[in-house]
Amino acid sequence: MGKKDQERFKDYPVFKGLQKPLEFLGLKGRYIFWAAGAVGGGLLGFLIGYILLGFLAGLLLLTTFLGVGGSMIFLKQHQGLHSKKAPKGIFIFARSKSY
Repeated sequence: MGKKDQERFKDYPVFKGLQKPLEFLGLKGRYIFWAAGAVGGGLLGFLIGYILLGFLAGLLLLTTFLGVGGSMIFLKQHQGLHSKKAPKGIFIFARSKSY
C-alpha cells in the first residue's frame, strides 16, 4: 500500500474481548439467564403463596425456588460452561459400509 492508501484508510481499535463468555457476578454465559429465571420464579412463587396461603407459605416458596435454582446453577456451572455428554465405555464397530 502506498502512502495515499494509508492516509485514506484510518485504523480503528478492535475490541479483542469478544471471544470470552459473558460474566456477571460470577455467573457465566447461559447461567445468567438461569439465575434470572430462578429469581423471577421465586418472586412469582412468593406472590402466589402469599395471596393464597399467607406470608409463611410465600416465604417458603421463595426460599425453595432460590435454593433449588441456586444449587442447580452451582452444580451445572461447576461442570463447565459447554458441558457435553461424553459416552462412557468402549465401542466396537463390527462392520462398516464402504461406498
